[in-house]
Amino acid sequence: MKVLYFAWVRDKIGLDSEEFNLPSEVSTAGDLIKFFKDRGGAYAEVIGASDTVKMAVNHEYAGPSYPISNDDEVAFFPPVTGGKA
Repeated sequence: MKVLYFAWVRDKIGLDSEEFNLPSEVSTAGDLIKFFKDRGGAYAEVIGASDTVKMAVNHEYAGPSYPISNDDEVAFFPPVTGGKA
């Protein structure tokens, strides 16, 4: 799985991206958030705050029940605002 970090999420984690194989117990976006909480440190602080950080899987917003696999690209980013009125 490739994981991308954007904006202040990237700054807090200290990485732009990383790649790893998912543990067998991780099969949904919610499981992945729990996996990051269990990693501790900045991962738990930033990604564990899932009500603040958004997730996309293969360029689509993903809720907790969204299925994921090692072939996916996952992105974590803060809520997006702005644009022209």
